[in-house]
Parts: sequence; C-alpha cells; structure tokens
Amino acid sequence: MTRIPLIIALVMALAGPASAECYADYKAKQDAPLRLHYGVAQVSDANCSPGKAEAELRGRLSSAGWTLLNVLTTFGPEGLGERQASAGDYFLRF
Repeated sequence: MTRIPLIIALVMALAGPASAECYADYKAKQDAPLRLHYGVAQVSDANCSPGKAEAELRGRLSSAGWTLLNVLTTFGPEGLGERQASAGDYFLRF
C-alpha cells in the first residue's frame, strides 16, 4: 500500500517536464506614431511566472522597436486557442 504514493509521485515527476510549456499574453507600444498591440509569446520560464516572462519579453520586444507595457497573464498550451484570434499577427511572433 505504501508503494502507490511513490509510484504516483514518480509518474508526476516524469510527466512534469513534458508539459512545461509557458506562454504569456502582453501589451506593447511603439512611439512616433503611437502604435499598440496585444500579443502572445512563448517564454522559457518553466514555472510560468509573470515576472520572469516580463523580463524575457522586454528584451525581445525592445530589439524589434517595441516597449512592453505589461504582461497580462501566463498560461500553458491549453490557453493558446482562445487567444489566437485576438493576437492576430502578434500570435507567437516574439
């Protein structure tokens, strides 16, 4: 009976890395002229924290001339479908 929790823990540990995809939805802007966009990007943070996603996205967007305004949420692959239409050209672009 004591082996069942051990087996469950082992299965969960092995399944964890396979589902470690993290995505963030964000808002960004450019000046002169003012342009705004909403986007979705994959980020490398395995814990999927908004703070780490913000640091990663800030650099990516800046190199393309955009300023990150904020990270709205972070989520796994299950949230991609509902955000694709809203992000349009900025879906997984950065």
